[in-house]
Amino acid sequence: MLIVMSLGGSILAGELDARRFKTYADAMKQISKKHKLLLVTGGGVYARKYIQTAKAAGADEVTCDFIGIDVTRLNAKILIAALGKAAYPEVPHDYNEAAVAAESGKIVVMGGVLPGQTTDAVAAALSEYLKADLLLIPTSVDGIYSADPNVDKNAVKYSTMTASELVQMSGRTSLSAGSKSPVDPIACKLIERSGIRTIILDGSDPENLIKTIEGEEQEPRKECNGTVITP
Repeated sequence: MLIVMSLGGSILAGELDARRFKTYADAMKQISKKHKLLLVTGGGVYARKYIQTAKAAGADEVTCDFIGIDVTRLNAKILIAALGKAAYPEVPHDYNEAAVAAESGKIVVMGGVLPGQTTDAVAAALSEYLKADLLLIPTSVDGIYSADPNVDKNAVKYSTMTASELVQMSGRTSLSAGSKSPVDPIACKLIERSGIRTIILDGSDPENLIKTIEGEEQEPRKECNGTVITP
């Protein structure tokens, strides 16, 4: 399979812990033994701190977006270092560069691309551009809920939902630089348009990503712990 994975900054680089990068790198190397893999890294809390500081200094939203993109690319470079020879050595700056890098057979790691796009949106666009078989979006929760499960104890988790239902749920999400959301509206629309099978799941333990992909290899597919988005 050709797999694109969105590794948000809160999942990968929340504390900028080298051990965290290495743990994910080990998992990615295991996955890449059987599948072509492209990763999109987010900026996380440090990107938001830079953006908040820039806004306070008078920066506009587009400038703040570019600052966030710079941080995502720094995280990509750290992950490439952790992957070693398994990784393509450079960070692609656009989708065409990523496609060319993927021909190397190495794990490709990229960050942001354009202002107004979150990590998930970049991953969704890359998935569509490459006609990926699977898009994985690891988050800090184990799927999509009817409400924030950290706030609402009555929140209901969805094991499956259609892409159009996901778009409807995302409609109230803020698009300001550094905003936080399970999946942003642009990513949702791209997922709907492309029809690519997408799984939103708990990414706090990279072993869960390995198990989910192993479940996708089976016929019929093994049920996963996250939320499967169907066309």
